[in-house]
Amino acid sequence: MNKLFYPAIFHKAEEGGFWISFPDLPECFSEGDSMSEAYTMAVDALGLALTSREKEHKEIPEPSTPDIITLEQDSFLVVIEFDMLAYKKRTNPKAVKKTLSIPEWLNEEATALGVNFSQVLQEALIAKIGAK
Repeated sequence: MNKLFYPAIFHKAEEGGFWISFPDLPECFSEGDSMSEAYTMAVDALGLALTSREKEHKEIPEPSTPDIITLEQDSFLVVIEFDMLAYKKRTNPKAVKKTLSIPEWLNEEATALGVNFSQVLQEALIAKIGAK
């Protein structure tokens, strides 16, 4: 569940700009003064909604296909690309201490080379889970 694509409805706001709603996530709204800002705000709102559901052990709905969504006047559909891992990395930089065991000879060799164990482990885990 790394990359997700959710349809969002961009509604033209009377005062200018856009307000955004998500058919699959009725609690999720955002707004922006320009198309670019609205898209960025929609990504953040989507991230907050999905991670909140995840933390609360609520269902994360499958994205609707764009062809089944009915649009009102002065609105249009935009598919929002969302990368769950990138969002989590950006919004939760908290470090967690882990204790692990490695062979003594490996520890001695790596220490002699000045290896940063935390960095190597992070890079290996990121590569393993496919994050960028």
